[in-house]
Amino acid sequence: MTLSPRPQAVPTVQVSNDQVIVTEWRFAPGAETGWHTHGHHYVVVPQTNGALQLETPEGPKTVPLVAGQSYARSIGVQHNVINPTDHEVVFIEIEVR
Repeated sequence: MTLSPRPQAVPTVQVSNDQVIVTEWRFAPGAETGWHTHGHHYVVVPQTNGALQLETPEGPKTVPLVAGQSYARSIGVQHNVINPTDHEVVFIEIEVR
């Protein structure tokens, strides 16, 4: 049995300049970013409640999201981000150059 590929999360860059990159990320149920490595320190500002499933080199993790409750991560983070919920999940990512 072949699993169908997950839908892709939709990034919309809102600001990109010498200081920051601000991107809105929209995840339909089951959508993913694909594996990537962050090239900048970044802050995530959830716009919806929900959860994210992270596939990491250390194994899977589930991270709860609370609208308006921001968190920060360091440069070099590697993961694939997946929406495991049955509703759209949205967050703003602010990368600091």
